[in-house]
Amino acid sequence: MQGSRMLLVSISAVAVVGSLALTAEKTASRRYVNLPGRAVEAPFSDAVLVGDTLYLAGRIGIDPKTGKPPEKLADEIRLVLDGMKATLAAAGMTMDALVFVQVFCPDLSLYDEFNAVYRTYFGANFPARAFIGSGALLRGGHFEVQGIAVSR
Repeated sequence: MQGSRMLLVSISAVAVVGSLALTAEKTASRRYVNLPGRAVEAPFSDAVLVGDTLYLAGRIGIDPKTGKPPEKLADEIRLVLDGMKATLAAAGMTMDALVFVQVFCPDLSLYDEFNAVYRTYFGANFPARAFIGSGALLRGGHFEVQGIAVSR
């Protein structure tokens, strides 16, 4: 009988702690991160910070002067990644805070070209990543990149 009560008390304690964690998660404040001078006004935020986790919206490499992707793919990739880097900085993070990145690309033959630029934005360790074939992207972009970062 004594062992059953202890087990019941232990299970109850775990349930209470789990419930408190869920309540804290639900009530965690959100901070919306938006960069100034966006090329296009859109009905979404550049990123949302919830607790220690930053969710970065999909980003395409648009030249703010023309509203189109640059002619050189490497320049388009840099615009995408520089935008991510700026968004992370606005939230007090660096590219090394990224834990997951998802890349959408309508032409999978551009995989190696993307990687050649992408790898220069990180140190020795890379975030987990998916490179996904997609349909056409907005404004004729060749890449749309989104990510999740966690502050340390």
